[in-house]
Amino acid sequence: MEEFFIQTEDQRAILDSVRRFVEEEVTPRAAALDAETDPEDSFSWDIVEAGDRFGLRTMTLGEEYGGLNADMLTTAMVIEELGRGDLGTSVVFAQTLKIAKFMENALNDDQKARSLALFKDDPRAILSICSTEPENGSNSILLYPEQYNTRAVKTDGGWVANGMKHFISNSNRSRFFMVFMQTDPEKTLVDGATCFLLERGHPGFTVGSVHNKMGERLANNSELFFDDCFIPDENVVGAPGEGQAVKLIFGPSSNIYAGASILGVAVACYEKALDWAQTRKQGGKLLIEHDSIRAQLAEMKMLIDGTRSYIHRAAWMGDHRDQGWDPTYGS
Repeated sequence: MEEFFIQTEDQRAILDSVRRFVEEEVTPRAAALDAETDPEDSFSWDIVEAGDRFGLRTMTLGEEYGGLNADMLTTAMVIEELGRGDLGTSVVFAQTLKIAKFMENALNDDQKARSLALFKDDPRAILSICSTEPENGSNSILLYPEQYNTRAVKTDGGWVANGMKHFISNSNRSRFFMVFMQTDPEKTLVDGATCFLLERGHPGFTVGSVHNKMGERLANNSELFFDDCFIPDENVVGAPGEGQAVKLIFGPSSNIYAGASILGVAVACYEKALDWAQTRKQGGKLLIEHDSIRAQLAEMKMLIDGTRSYIHRAAWMGDHRDQGWDPTYGS
């Protein structure tokens, strides 16, 4: 398999559109929004709605749901460009893009009709996946996983949920949520959890505090609370107790896109450093003319190119798993 990916004409056209979106809608707003003291004020619906007009919000979905059916490689390229403009903006769209595709792959026809059809037509509809808790989060990858503290108990016609999630991306703004809860108290979160589909405003399901983060401020993360929240059986995604199997559908793209967001930030930092080195004089000559500075910049570029190559390879493999997919690609 070739390690170097040549952009197609379609990919170049999409990326040109994304760069225009970043230049026109993100860059002029990002610094002021990041400086807001209240994290809720750092979020911008104007940016989300502009992204929708550019076709970014739904691009991973099939045409039935207003998308381009963009593959992981194309989407990773898009997310890198968003990250160059602002990390938080990249995260808002990356979360929505990967969860939208996750929903398309994991939901049954009735659930899609009740969610993705509405998602398609709402320019403010963004999405959240809810796993992280104060005591749990990535435990499913450990040798000895524990349980979710958020629990759903079976009752007639559905489940009664109690507990909380925290640090959930987009969650104070999202319209739809994929929520993982413990449903079998005798098992771990790997073999005893269930995934539920919830819509904003569901009775017993409320948003708590928005976390005041040091960075990535244009993306909000918040707490979610479940207080005797009744969830009907029709909202179970997959089957009871098979939450981890459902989550594995989501896994590869999640980490690939997270890496692409950070890669975009690295590219922006490198470009600023290079520009400074070409304009700032020290010791009687430009910084770029000092051997040690040239060596540092060369190493930065090498690491960026190597990271991009790996992300692109992982993304391509994610869509072509019969070509030698290894789970470590999505780590």
